[in-house]
Amino acid sequence: MPQIRLFFFCLLAIACNSNTCFAQRNALSTKESRDGWELLFDGESLDQWRTYRRPGLSNGWKVIDGEIRWVRKKAGDLISRQTFSSFELKLDYKIARGGNSGLMYHVTEDMPRPWQTGPEVQIQDNARGHDPQKAGWLYQLYPSDVDATRPAGRWNTLHIVITPEKCEQYVNGVRYCQYVKGSPDWNQKVAKSKFSKMPLFGKANNGHICLQDHGNEVAFRNIKIRRIVPETPPNN
Repeated sequence: MPQIRLFFFCLLAIACNSNTCFAQRNALSTKESRDGWELLFDGESLDQWRTYRRPGLSNGWKVIDGEIRWVRKKAGDLISRQTFSSFELKLDYKIARGGNSGLMYHVTEDMPRPWQTGPEVQIQDNARGHDPQKAGWLYQLYPSDVDATRPAGRWNTLHIVITPEKCEQYVNGVRYCQYVKGSPDWNQKVAKSKFSKMPLFGKANNGHICLQDHGNEVAFRNIKIRRIVPETPPNN
């Protein structure tokens, strides 16, 4: 009997990792459902996604073991079929050794590349990546003095809150930055960045979520979003 119990716990350990047990992946808790969260990935299909500026999907992204995985070069950037304005988004990502990717929001399809309109939360292997912009930073705009990321090959949880009043970015529960889109501080930072030459960058207040193809292996899971409805101001 002790050997049977040991065997069972070994199987359980294999089925789970440091973040989430397999049975709990790509699912909403009762409280999350009650609070208005919805899944952007059910662990089985990419029905809620398509390739940027295309009606369908390329074969460069696959669903494998309940994860969205980049599997070949020129996969193309993935965007959500729905658009979002004010929202809270959570997802797990796993980046390959030396790899680079990104999460963009408020993406429109008016330009050749999604990062020409949508601000990008950097995703990369901080230890061996080649980009000076580190994981969790808002690319070229809002850096952070902290690094709460786990090593390449392990899962990290990214959490962003985007509203007109304030935006926040977290990695593994640690806040990296906060900012206000369109504020004087935002505009000054954009003017000093490469985005200053992109007239549509950061202008949209509604758009797609984008998972970036940067030519490196990356995986995503537990992608969930909650729309934030602006409060109605009181009558005078």
